[in-house]
Amino acid sequence: MMQIEGRITTVHRNAGAVASALVPDNLRSMTTTAEGDHVTTVITGTQLRSVIASVDDYLMNLAIAEDTSLVPHRTTITR
Repeated sequence: MMQIEGRITTVHRNAGAVASALVPDNLRSMTTTAEGDHVTTVITGTQLRSVIASVDDYLMNLAIAEDTSLVPHRTTITR
């Protein structure tokens, strides 16, 4: 059986936040880590179509995570 592995590494201002946003959506065949300003995700599988679909989903999630990490956070004070 063929084993397929792909590695996607991207650079972010807040890599830890981006990686943390991605991890909950990872499948069992995916691992995401942050180191410095880099986020790396490894996707593995045995069927090319499944790996491609996982990469497609991951890239959409990555775009959303990146956008979200750039939004300024507000501090709310309640009385």
